[in-house]
Amino acid sequence: MNPFNYARASDVNEALALYRPGSRFIAGGTNLLDLMKENLVQPERLIDITRLPLHEITLQGNDRVRIGALVSNADLAQNPLIQARYPLLSQAILAGASPQLRNMATTGGNLLQRTRCYYFYDAGVPCNKRQPGSGCPARTGLNRIHAIFGASEQCVATHPSDMCVALAALGASIEVQGQAGSRVIDFADFHRLPEDHPERDNQLADDELIVAVELPAEGFAAHSHYLKVRDRASYAFALVSVAAALRLDGDVIREARLALGGVAHKPWRNQAVEAALIGQPVSHETFTAAAEALVKDAQPLAGNAFKVKLARRAIVRALDEAALGGPRA
Repeated sequence: MNPFNYARASDVNEALALYRPGSRFIAGGTNLLDLMKENLVQPERLIDITRLPLHEITLQGNDRVRIGALVSNADLAQNPLIQARYPLLSQAILAGASPQLRNMATTGGNLLQRTRCYYFYDAGVPCNKRQPGSGCPARTGLNRIHAIFGASEQCVATHPSDMCVALAALGASIEVQGQAGSRVIDFADFHRLPEDHPERDNQLADDELIVAVELPAEGFAAHSHYLKVRDRASYAFALVSVAAALRLDGDVIREARLALGGVAHKPWRNQAVEAALIGQPVSHETFTAAAEALVKDAQPLAGNAFKVKLARRAIVRALDEAALGGPRA
């Protein structure tokens, strides 16, 4: 780990004023410190933002819910408002990491997680995400955990977050603030596909800080389910995960949301498949057709073709559970 300077900010404006090229903001540090220990990132300055007033979950006048960027994953998952209105989000968070990590990890930090690709974490091998132009050994190497959607010749890494899959399905938005001012980014636009710039995971500028996540009024509380398929029952990243949310009128689907995790460089949605579910009856046949449509464009690698069948089955099961009401968090 390289030597670095340390500064602590008490509000957002002070944190932004402290920023210089080579700086990193740090809150829980559950991912950043790992990256520093492996010398994958070498910040010249860490700006501690844990004292910023971003720890609240509030109901807004427009019936939306605002989540401060420093709300811990544990507090978010256990919050009564979130459990009642957005059980999908609570389920997803509780499916990730361990209780100790959820106590430290923050909402904003979760959005900024780096991939868990083996090659990215091994500084001794090439990786376009670490050093653009050096190559992507995962394309022909060990690629069991890698992407089946949206990959490029430059990168086949996947995004690791469970929370983000639920936020994608819910249609959240992200409020960020930087030295040039504030802006709001739709969640669907925040994370990037690798394309020709795999080193860029999201649309956040270096000097920008996530200050809040906002949830829409519709939380699909009555019919949602988060399903995570992994190698072991705890503390494992998803091979495939599905966030399914439905709004029903009797046995007819009036609105549908489907987001997949563990399969792409960002939480994966296909809005055409979601739209095709509208007006359809709740049935195993309807859900199977949706799953087939969603996976038909998958482009698996040599080691992860099993993910296509796994995703298909997981989608059907998650939709079945959502239609039945899904387990409460």
